[in-house]
Amino acid sequence: MDKTTRTAKAATTAKSAKAVKKVKATASRKGSKSGKSAKSPGAKNLVIVESPAKAKTIEKYLGSNYKVLASMGHLIDLPKSRIGVDVEHGFEPEYLTIRGRAGVLKDLVAEAKKSESVLLASDPDREGEAIAYLIGKHLEEKIPGLPVKRVAFNEITQAAVKDAVKAPRPLDLSKVDAQKARRVLDRLVGYNLSPLLWKKVKNGLSAGRVQSAALKLICDREKEVESFIPEEFWTIEASLKASRSVVKADLVLYKGKKPQLGDEEKAKRIVSALEGKPASVIDKRSAERLVRPKAPFTTSTLQQTAANRLGFTSKKTMQIAQILYEGINLGSRRSGLITYMRTDSTRIAETALEEARTWLAEHYPAQLPKSAQRYSAGKQSQDAHEAIRPTSIAYTPDSVAAYLQKDELKLYTLVWERFVASQMIPALVKVVTADIGIGDGVFRTSASAYVEEGFYKVIKLSASKEEKASHSLALEVGQDLGVEKIDASQHFTQGPSRYTDATIIKALEELGIGRPSTYAPTISTLLERYYVSRQSKQLAPTTLGRMISDILTEFFPEVIGAGFTAQMESLLDKVEDEKADWVQAMKEFYFPFKGKLDEVMSTLSSKKGQLDEATDILCERCGKPMVKKLGRFGFFLACSGFPGCKNTKSIPVAVCPKCGGDIVERKNPKGKRKLFYGCNRYPACDFVTYDKPTDKLCPKCGWFLVEKSDRVSGSHKACINPSCDYLHSRDEEKAED
Repeated sequence: MDKTTRTAKAATTAKSAKAVKKVKATASRKGSKSGKSAKSPGAKNLVIVESPAKAKTIEKYLGSNYKVLASMGHLIDLPKSRIGVDVEHGFEPEYLTIRGRAGVLKDLVAEAKKSESVLLASDPDREGEAIAYLIGKHLEEKIPGLPVKRVAFNEITQAAVKDAVKAPRPLDLSKVDAQKARRVLDRLVGYNLSPLLWKKVKNGLSAGRVQSAALKLICDREKEVESFIPEEFWTIEASLKASRSVVKADLVLYKGKKPQLGDEEKAKRIVSALEGKPASVIDKRSAERLVRPKAPFTTSTLQQTAANRLGFTSKKTMQIAQILYEGINLGSRRSGLITYMRTDSTRIAETALEEARTWLAEHYPAQLPKSAQRYSAGKQSQDAHEAIRPTSIAYTPDSVAAYLQKDELKLYTLVWERFVASQMIPALVKVVTADIGIGDGVFRTSASAYVEEGFYKVIKLSASKEEKASHSLALEVGQDLGVEKIDASQHFTQGPSRYTDATIIKALEELGIGRPSTYAPTISTLLERYYVSRQSKQLAPTTLGRMISDILTEFFPEVIGAGFTAQMESLLDKVEDEKADWVQAMKEFYFPFKGKLDEVMSTLSSKKGQLDEATDILCERCGKPMVKKLGRFGFFLACSGFPGCKNTKSIPVAVCPKCGGDIVERKNPKGKRKLFYGCNRYPACDFVTYDKPTDKLCPKCGWFLVEKSDRVSGSHKACINPSCDYLHSRDEEKAED
């Protein structure tokens, strides 16, 4: 018995015996009529949330009349061992208590029996509504007549929580139907395609509706990267002395025309013609450019910005955002710092706009616009929740820094700066451009400076170097300049880049594939199943991923295509808006799909073993040749004498230049750079590199070459030997100097 209940009972016994008897008799009569167990005078209201952290925060806000418990996500779901959908009877899902979660559900029932009412407070999205529905249904079956209501919190602050509890609502069954439709659709696709992959490719594989569409995008981009042929081009730059400063200018015209510099000979010829000629400023002009602040964050833009500015994966971003949403101990109080982090809306509550404008009027009055800035939602936005913003502007990054971990502070700073900046005036940038004549050539240089900093006054962490830069150009028409040197530089055209977390999320959003809640899990799933690997923060398909994508693209293009996936997302929106019958939609999709699947299952030839590759490496245990095989975490070597010999080892990717051992791929579970390559004779040999080795050897020194990429030379191969300059990029040469 807790302290509150003991206090309540003590107060009750202090009353007259007559009053106590009356209370007990009334409770007994009510219990016998309703079929419920009698509630004690100290009964509380039970609030069920998803996470323990959120439970701790909310219980502090609500006080002694409320008990807050966490379900820790789903307790009831479809079975894992079978499809769990009755396709012959309205696609009705079969719900079971999740293995290992029965104890949590039992505790919730026990607490509900002692409670006056139950408030289901899972997350305010479709998934949260479904969790609330299934838990609520189970409680009502176990405790008939129990009042069960739904509350939702867009932010975990004392005011928001208390307001929500005062205004509970019934469960949104249309939102539950939308989640049920998505769950059933994903089950129909995944639990039918996966057996096909098991039978034809490799045991243990799986396919999903959204992940397969994302995999196809990554594979298609990889084909573009591989087929791209870089073209050589040259640029000419002049270093000019103006008073005490040196100005860099690029050649834009030669003999009145734009120079076409396709090879070194042409570039050197022009340089020779310009050398020794005087330089003077022949034109100067200026223009002003208005830079408007960006809208507050949605889930996708937060993930993109965190990836670009902080180097966070989408999974890491969402994990930290969840912590900031659920509540942080701020000394003597606990509060959520940001609003709900799964949203596709840029809408802001009026109270938050007023608070932001009040704060700006005090701290940045000159940058406060006449009226609040409102941002329109995209066409595909559900607009169910606000944009991601701080729960209070008063929680500045500096004021909460002492209570947050390093990465938590970085992400919170992004959110805070973006929201505050969105309510400030635009920045005004003055761009000054000057043309300098040297012989028959015209060189151009420019500089930009802020006339009005505007919203950049509060932007610190989230602004790029280019955005922060402000330079003047102290040149006047007719001014003579000294020519220090004229250089020609070689470049190569850059092909399409592989997707990163940021760019794949942007592509998925633009194509209507998935929803804010699915972006991070989709990327994580592709990586965990080794369909995709990370290479210098870029997403590249593995051999296995390509094979799966090719099969699905050939036989089920309508299922994994962007159009179908976006169409299904639109269907789910219509189900939620009560504009579509999800059961009818499942019928129209499933039966033709199942017919095609059965046909492919019987006609497609098996590809099992195609990924295995014989090698000339001998097993050190039994002497039989090793075979290159694909496992859960990539390729490895296994003895061909299996199961008699179960020897396995990593695949050598190069010969160690220090000791002649094998360089193998290794993974470090800690730190930012998890993948590296080291000698298999460690610790006797400590050779390590973070650059991926190739099968090519340096023609100068014999060490192996590694894959490199930089802005100047693009993707190229360089010698791993620090004393060898073969194919070293200019960036490396500068670093060595």
